[in-house]
Amino acid sequence: MKPLIVMAAAGSLLLGAAPPDDEVKVGGSQRGRSAGVVLEHSKITISGDTKNGRTDGYQMRSPCWYEPDANAEEMFKRKSDARNNLGWAQKDEEGFLEFVEQFKEKLGQPGMWWTPSYNSGDPKGAACWAGLEQFVFVPPGETPPSGVTIQELAEIARAALTVPEGKVQLNPAAKSYVNLPTFVWLEGIGDTTRSVTATLPGVMSATVTATLRDIKIDAGTGSDRAEVREDGCGTSGRPYARGADFTCGVRYLRASIDQPREVYELTVTSVWQVAVTGADIQFDPIQVEASADVPVGEVQSNVRP
Repeated sequence: MKPLIVMAAAGSLLLGAAPPDDEVKVGGSQRGRSAGVVLEHSKITISGDTKNGRTDGYQMRSPCWYEPDANAEEMFKRKSDARNNLGWAQKDEEGFLEFVEQFKEKLGQPGMWWTPSYNSGDPKGAACWAGLEQFVFVPPGETPPSGVTIQELAEIARAALTVPEGKVQLNPAAKSYVNLPTFVWLEGIGDTTRSVTATLPGVMSATVTATLRDIKIDAGTGSDRAEVREDGCGTSGRPYARGADFTCGVRYLRASIDQPREVYELTVTSVWQVAVTGADIQFDPIQVEASADVPVGEVQSNVRP
């Protein structure tokens, strides 16, 4: 790759925030329990299953990147218009002319101006963006260091992807007993396939799909106090049915009277395999936990001759 041509003129003008006409925000997943995706100064669009679920807190390797913005003529027209850059022009006319000169120098040259974008849903996003040049001129067919690629698009989609949490269901529901099979399953999962697409319009897109494969059961105690069965759980557990084989759940071997709050805290983890369409990119499975308290009693009996 040829050396990048970057501007060093105009000092603080180049390091300040991008002007209002460059500002674009794209919302991805919900905030709160998840890191979320909120794209700043970006043309990338996000679509798909970004809501009605939760993420596992996945964060991009780098929360900032460059995107292609405009050719030399378009950028010069935009940046040389004093009406659209009134604050800069009025504050320092000489500095503004120097600022515009870098765009004028590129007129007639093939290539694109690239500008930085970032994910403000990542706590490191703004600082990452501040460390990038505000404008980079790149020859045709080249991508600058930190320039957006299919990898970054896939990571944006991955960070925005949510999966349903589900609610733990048990049978018996209110209280179990020593040596009594406790059936376990998840309710409210809905679709077992979820996907999100991140698109840089007219350039490329990446789709990330998560598929529910199985669940893992943690009885909330060791094997000396509980026997866990997972071989017959399928994708979301096995609801109780009269006469059904006990293949998914827990058989507690000791009462919970001596445990904190006198219950076992059972946790069910749903495991979602993740695939990327059209690119050889690997992601670890998404694992989402849901918990339930299980009080376990002991049946007392008297044996008389």
